[in-house]
Amino acid sequence: MTSPAFAALASRLPRSTTPLVRRLAIASLVSQIVIVVTGGAVRLTASGLGCPEWPRCTPDSIVSTPEMGIHGLIEFGNRLLTFVLVLIAVAMIGALLNLRKERRDLFRLALALFAGIPVQAVIGGITVWTGLNPWIVGWHFLVSMALVVLATVLVNRSRLTTAHSAAKLPQAAPPVLRRLLRAIAALTGITVVLGVIVTGSGPHAGDHGAARNNLDPELLTKLHAAPVYLLVLAVAVAVTLALRWAVAPKLRRALLLLAAIVLAQGAIGYAQHFLDLPVALVALHMLGASVLTAAAAHAVYTGVTHQPEPGTVRRTQESVQQHR
Repeated sequence: MTSPAFAALASRLPRSTTPLVRRLAIASLVSQIVIVVTGGAVRLTASGLGCPEWPRCTPDSIVSTPEMGIHGLIEFGNRLLTFVLVLIAVAMIGALLNLRKERRDLFRLALALFAGIPVQAVIGGITVWTGLNPWIVGWHFLVSMALVVLATVLVNRSRLTTAHSAAKLPQAAPPVLRRLLRAIAALTGITVVLGVIVTGSGPHAGDHGAARNNLDPELLTKLHAAPVYLLVLAVAVAVTLALRWAVAPKLRRALLLLAAIVLAQGAIGYAQHFLDLPVALVALHMLGASVLTAAAAHAVYTGVTHQPEPGTVRRTQESVQQHR
């Protein structure tokens, strides 16, 4: 039986995808990217063991102590940001409570993002317990990228008035471009994974005594560059096709944004390598990886599931026939 207090609260919650729902979806994405950046700051300032225990900061204290200095503050500050993610995730679920049946797509995504927070917390704890094992640290980052993808899909889905809005209308990209978008998704994933392995072989371990993965960083960097070249090529072809064919302007904008981010991320990657990995550029590269993942997910989602804008369907089909 529903209590009067709960019924009163539920009556005030949104019954459609209001601007509040969309703003919370954006906040979910932004917060997932921000915690990646702050986690990078922990590693790049050698503060990974600033709190040497988990879930406590020390055996006797939940919070950092003055004796732990700046490293303790940085590490504990990153842990505190987890509670911000929890608040946003709970607010997102609450905003969708009345829509949990009508918009199961949004509600499930919100639940998945919420579930990812304790998973990340546990991985973070294992990271501390293993003395910043580079493979565990890598998984910590990869799970963050998966959450960034889910948050990006949530942002896109929150813009639809109903769960079936996109399914009832034609897709934004013709078949050739959709296949290319899926290749871009795969190349982005491979690039991120290899980037994580390269990081595990590099000098920024998160603590001066932390182990490395003992792989050859020079060789790994070259392997990491290979899918980057392919990704640049695939994005360039996708942008060319999108500009020549009458695809939806939304998809064209998504691909142009992705192209700009790929080029910027590639330039940062080259600069940090040839400048011996300065902390500022490494931090920027970590931010770039998160933004790249979000941009790729947005472009793929837009091209594969979103409808073209009015008047573009017939022109798109004609353009495809002309260029086959």
